[in-house]
Amino acid sequence: MSGHSKWATTKHKKAAIDAKRGKLFAKLIKNIEVAARIGGGDPSGNPTLYDAIQKAKKSSVPNDNIDRAVKRGSGEGADAVNYETIMYEAYGPAGVAVLIECLTDNRNRAVSDVRVAVTRNGGTMADGGSVQRLFQRKGVVTVSKTFEVEEGRKSVTHEVDEDQLMEATLEAEPEDIVDDGESFEVISDPNAFVEVRKAIQAAGIDYDSAEVEFRADFNQPIELDDARKLFKITDALDDLDDVQNVFTNADITPELAAALEED
Repeated sequence: MSGHSKWATTKHKKAAIDAKRGKLFAKLIKNIEVAARIGGGDPSGNPTLYDAIQKAKKSSVPNDNIDRAVKRGSGEGADAVNYETIMYEAYGPAGVAVLIECLTDNRNRAVSDVRVAVTRNGGTMADGGSVQRLFQRKGVVTVSKTFEVEEGRKSVTHEVDEDQLMEATLEAEPEDIVDDGESFEVISDPNAFVEVRKAIQAAGIDYDSAEVEFRADFNQPIELDDARKLFKITDALDDLDDVQNVFTNADITPELAAALEED
């Protein structure tokens, strides 16, 4: 789930060792297919495809799977794909806004599955636009505070601080740099985030992910019991093949995240 950034970081680490690895791979592959369909199969001329491929590689998706996904998305072969993006909106406990991004080849299946996942776990579907207006699209480049670089025959650990990131990206005009504990998030206008990512690379700094996502205009305070109920909803949504991303405006504090991890 994407939402409060510190909890998103925690969830990302858990996903790396999660039994749902196959579902994660499938969603990353679908991202590649859609990016290739929209912008062509050459990552050097299609930044969205480039970032989708890099994200898949960092999640250990095999290169053969990535190559086949690019070809399918580009319309090569008999198994070319055609997905559409659909946004669904819902409310969770304590009035938390939930924005659900789907990539699907079957709109009827997607809306039925999303509705069941939300309502069976205590949420309610919302009218179109009532939730999405609370979010803005932002470019987000996530950079770990330490990264490994192969130098000769050995791996050398490099550290990154906020001043380095600011200096590296200044000309690309990021809006904010957020300290997430073990990583930084460089936030930008969605039209500028490719330049931000390129500036980070040009400075010799590794990055974990670079993508455009939805960020809430304000965070909704939430108690532990409601947080547990919320994550029943988001976990059910994440399990759906058609759901690519789930965004919320829940304010998951470090203390709340720690309590949730103990569950």
